[in-house]
Amino acid sequence: MDRPNREPTRGATGRWLPLLFRLAGRAILNPRLAIDLTRTAWAFRARGWHRAAPFLPLPPKEYIQWRMHTAYGDECAVPPVDDVVRFARWRREVMHL
Repeated sequence: MDRPNREPTRGATGRWLPLLFRLAGRAILNPRLAIDLTRTAWAFRARGWHRAAPFLPLPPKEYIQWRMHTAYGDECAVPPVDDVVRFARWRREVMHL
């Protein structure tokens, strides 16, 4: 089982970009997963994201840090790809999306 990435010397973007690229690769191969990941990302967006730069539907940094702390015990953790995929599928099945 993959361990979350806890490399503290790289910037936040540097730690999360490999995860995003790997998720995008899986989504290209599996359209159902692409829908699950898109819906999950949309659910995590900050409310009022369109009113402030960078005008992207990104989640609040504090919320992601809290989620990583509660899931992995480290607010700087980056989840393994399989955990994100499993969560997105679980969310669809439980919420009947």
